[in-house]
Amino acid sequence: MSSKLKPALLGGLIVGVLSAIFSQIPIVSVCCCIWSIVGGLVAGLIYVKGSPTRVSTGDGAIVGALAGVVGALIYIIIALPLALFLGAAAIEDAVRRSGVEMPLSGTLLLVIGVLVGAISLIVLSTIGGLVAIPIFEKRKDDVTPPPPSTGGAGGGYAT
Repeated sequence: MSSKLKPALLGGLIVGVLSAIFSQIPIVSVCCCIWSIVGGLVAGLIYVKGSPTRVSTGDGAIVGALAGVVGALIYIIIALPLALFLGAAAIEDAVRRSGVEMPLSGTLLLVIGVLVGAISLIVLSTIGGLVAIPIFEKRKDDVTPPPPSTGGAGGGYAT
């Protein structure tokens, strides 16, 4: 598990920081999905390079998901205060001007949006970790050939 920690932390740092910062920029925010997949890919690459044996796609999914969890936590810590500071009043003002009755406040909508974004980061980072293994793992399976047969039908035992 400790061998997956370093790749997960580095990949999660990419996921969390880039997603949180760029989610606040209108046109660039469309790319948040890419940052999450890239973070999972980086975590998978680092894990493959550090592993002494062949890495399975399941291990790639695990390290990608761990990177996603780390990234989601970083994203929540950075993006939630930014979103509340920059957008809660603007949402409530726009809803009030439109005359639409909203059962939820703008602040609650922002919190729900950030939580949904965090879950999306975990899912997409897992996909990045899955994709990383076929791309970066070039080692062949350690399959040894079966022993040669003795040629007899009785399994090689003399009677």
